[in-house]
Amino acid sequence: MPQDVHPVVAEVTDRIAERSRESRAAYLARISATTSAASGSPARAAMGCGNLAHGFAACAGDDRLAMSGLRKPGIAIVSAYNDLLSAHQPLHEFPEWIKDATREAGGVAQFAGGVPAMCDGITQGRAGMELSLFSRDVIAMATGVALSHDMFDGTLLLGVCDKIVPGLLIGALSFGHLPAMLVPAGPMASGLPNKEKARIRQLYAEGKATREDLLEAESASYHSPGTCTFYGTANSNQLVVEVMGLHLPGTSFVHPGTPLRKALTEEAGRRIVEISHGEEYTPLGEVVDERSVVNGLIALLATGGSTNHTLHLVAIAAAAGIQLTWDDFAELSAVVPLLASVYPNGSADINHFHAAGGVQFLVGTLLDAGLLHRDVRTVAGHGLDHYRREPILDGDRLTWREATSHSLDESVLRPVERPLADNGGLRMVRGNLGRAVIKVSAVAPENRVVEAPARVFGTQAEFDTAFRAGELDRDVVVVLRNQGPHANGMPELHGLTPALGVLMDRGYRVALLTDGRMSGASGKVPAAIHLTPEAAAGGPLARVADGDPVRLDTETGTLDVRIDPAELDLREPTDLPPDEGQWTGTGRELFAALRRSVGTADTGASVFGPVTPDHSGTTAPETVARVGGTS
Repeated sequence: MPQDVHPVVAEVTDRIAERSRESRAAYLARISATTSAASGSPARAAMGCGNLAHGFAACAGDDRLAMSGLRKPGIAIVSAYNDLLSAHQPLHEFPEWIKDATREAGGVAQFAGGVPAMCDGITQGRAGMELSLFSRDVIAMATGVALSHDMFDGTLLLGVCDKIVPGLLIGALSFGHLPAMLVPAGPMASGLPNKEKARIRQLYAEGKATREDLLEAESASYHSPGTCTFYGTANSNQLVVEVMGLHLPGTSFVHPGTPLRKALTEEAGRRIVEISHGEEYTPLGEVVDERSVVNGLIALLATGGSTNHTLHLVAIAAAAGIQLTWDDFAELSAVVPLLASVYPNGSADINHFHAAGGVQFLVGTLLDAGLLHRDVRTVAGHGLDHYRREPILDGDRLTWREATSHSLDESVLRPVERPLADNGGLRMVRGNLGRAVIKVSAVAPENRVVEAPARVFGTQAEFDTAFRAGELDRDVVVVLRNQGPHANGMPELHGLTPALGVLMDRGYRVALLTDGRMSGASGKVPAAIHLTPEAAAGGPLARVADGDPVRLDTETGTLDVRIDPAELDLREPTDLPPDEGQWTGTGRELFAALRRSVGTADTGASVFGPVTPDHSGTTAPETVARVGGTS
């Protein structure tokens, strides 16, 4: 097996490391100053008696003796459980399983805190979606609150979806001296095929299906506890963090409610004790380094994962003092082949991907091609080869075996030698409108260059009204602005996809341009998203008008409005984002401070400043004038 890393992978990783040299050193110095594992005593041994007594007052029996005895490591459980989210409902059983397993391994686990978890599927197209991205940073802060008691020697992070896993990880990285593992719940069983669900949605958008038809299809698709089975951000989270070495191998896509899922959850409780002290001490802040971040990014690209990670991976890396940029995404995408076809990039779902060989086959073929860093720290031990092995139950005993060396279904998962495409399908485009991300893995080659007149909207409702009135039955670049983080929290815009798909099926040249998000759910629609600078921060998008010719060219990586730049500069914005008096209801007013301080999309759309040697980093773009009452 080749041991050398692909030269572009090595070059990008080295560039990230050099760019991050000072900030990474500052981060590592900070977490090393708080490391207690080397002392051989639990962290709580340094606490005053009154503080400690509060920490185990609610414990009983052997746990109480262990906590007061200052010998056994303490493990924090931080959970995103609620029974509103199908993906998180299974987590309600996990803490008791973990406590028993941790006790068996010689530790004591305590439920340290819960974090909020909202469902983007419920809030799509509604006011609550405008809080979704901000919830990531709230989750990070809530994780920090849970760990701030300084009682713990390791952490188990229970969460699955969208902003939740990145938030848990960002929060835990502030306590990077602690070992930490992510514990998922697994996907629901396959329901209505995704292709059929998409067909019903498009028929409904055309007025050819009833609401009852639509609800029946959606209910047949999202039908039980577990993660939604399409390859959106939730399942992208699981794959990315597993390849980063932050799950037990093979954990991502095992169904909830199965003996194997229970065994893996219990093993997480045992394993976190093993790596929380002694020779196997494995602090999170050292697992998440430049190589593991690049590994996660490559796995995302190789599978056509969610574009939300152009925000989340940047923010996660920054929390560890690592400066990741969109240019890094683009350079790696050019050399990483697309190996998976999972909806919305195909008709299969995540269960089909897992059955075809899943994460273990993917890691193996990428390692053999030199496209992943093998020499990394993981929660399973040193080296990414641990993640070529899959978990099985031998009777009641959990063990791991070598996974398949070939794909069991090449329509879903391919080896590097026979890719679905030669590159990862994620492109960066730039021009006189700024920079944007576009996912082309599901876009037909003939639709990857679009030039057409703009039709500008300020809200999704305005777009829907125009579509239903037939005003968009033509070649068109739909511009939806004031959807960025400063404007309204950067909601996902999935509701646009069926209507835009209808226009394409009618034979029109169609593209979408927005400073909002699509989570990769744009599917066959060429969609330039995350445009920065956003309209609400004074970006050129604020001055685009109906009829302006816009050209999106993913082949050359360009995005331009084709008018005289002087004319564009002289225009006043024709509409404005909501001011703080308007941005109210559904709790939005509670997040106004985050909207004022959030950074740009290409820096992770985070409210946290980067880790710098003097900790003086800021997120808000000071050099760009803001409009519409958002400053």
